[in-house]
Amino acid sequence: MSFLSNINKTLRPNNGDNKVVVLDLFAGCGGLSLGFEAAGFKTIGYEMNKAASDTYNKNLFGTCYNEKLTVGYKYPDADIIIGGPPCQPFSVRGMQRGIEDIRDGFPIFIDAVKMVKPQIFLFENVRNLMYSHSWYLELILKDLKKIGYNITFECLNAVNYGVPQNRERLIVVGHKNNFSFPHKETKKVCVEEAIGDLMYTTPKDSKFLTKSQDEYIAKYEKASCCKVPRDLHPDRPARTLTCRNLAGATSDMQRVKLKDGRRRRLLHKEAARLQSFPDWFEFCGNETEKFNQIGNAVPPLLAYKVALAIKDSYYNLCVQNTNHNYLKQLTLLEAM
Repeated sequence: MSFLSNINKTLRPNNGDNKVVVLDLFAGCGGLSLGFEAAGFKTIGYEMNKAASDTYNKNLFGTCYNEKLTVGYKYPDADIIIGGPPCQPFSVRGMQRGIEDIRDGFPIFIDAVKMVKPQIFLFENVRNLMYSHSWYLELILKDLKKIGYNITFECLNAVNYGVPQNRERLIVVGHKNNFSFPHKETKKVCVEEAIGDLMYTTPKDSKFLTKSQDEYIAKYEKASCCKVPRDLHPDRPARTLTCRNLAGATSDMQRVKLKDGRRRRLLHKEAARLQSFPDWFEFCGNETEKFNQIGNAVPPLLAYKVALAIKDSYYNLCVQNTNHNYLKQLTLLEAM
C-alpha cells in the first residue's frame, strides 16, 4: 500500500460506540486527537488558537473548545489525558526561558491530571526538554509520580514510525500498569513517496524564491559548512518541519528544487503530507495560520501508533482490575 493510501485509509476518525474519553489539552489542529480517534477513542479538545480549534472541529468527531486553559479549570470526567504543552519555552530555536516563560503549560497539565485522575496520561514536547531543561523535566516527573503514576518516557523520531520526516519528540506516558512504546519500523518513507505527485508541479498559488533569496541561501549554506543543500530530496525523508521554516521566508525554509532549477516554497498539501496528515484533512485560517498549525502538530501517524500502545495498556489495566475485583469477591464469599 502506498504512503498516501495508507494515511488516507488508516487515519480516519473511528470512535464508534467507544466510551473511553480522551481529553486533549493544548490540542492545536488535532494531530494527536486524529491519531487517537483513528485508534478508536472519543476525544474532547481544548485549544486557545481559533483557527486551530476550527480545524479540529471541521475534521474530527470530538469537540474542541476554543479556550485558554488555566490552573483550576474544570474538566469533564475522562479516562485518558493527552497533550502538548507549548514547546517554545524549551526549544533550541527559542529564548529557552523554560519555567520563567509565561507560555509554560506544564502547571496546567499537572493540575488537570490531579483533578481528573485519568487511568493514563501522555504529553509530548521537544527533545531539548531532556537536556538543557532536564532539571525541570525531573521536577515535572516527580510531581506526576507523587500522584500515583509510573512514568515511561522516550525520545521518538517520527521517521521510525512511517512518517516521511526526521522529527524527534519527547513522549512521556504516565500509567498504573505496564506500558511499552511501539517498536521502530525498518522501512523509512522518503519525500517522493509522500509528495512525488506534487513536488515538481507549479500550481497558481506557487511562491518561488527570488534571485536574492537564492544568493542569501548559498551564503548561509557556505558559512554553515552545509555539504548537502537543504532543499527537499526525493530519495530521503524530509528534515523537521517547523512553523519557522514553513511560514517564514528564511534561509532555512522548506523548499522544492524544480527540474528547471527554480526553487518553490512548499504548498500546504505538501507540508501536511510530510506531517502524515491525510489529503481529506482541511485546515482553516490564512496561509500563515495553516502553516503554523502544520508545523506545531504531532504527526497523526505517529500519534496513531502510540495511541494503539496506550490502548493496549488501558485495556490490560481494565482486565487486571476486573480480575482483582472478582478474586476479592470470591475471597469474601469463601469467608462467609
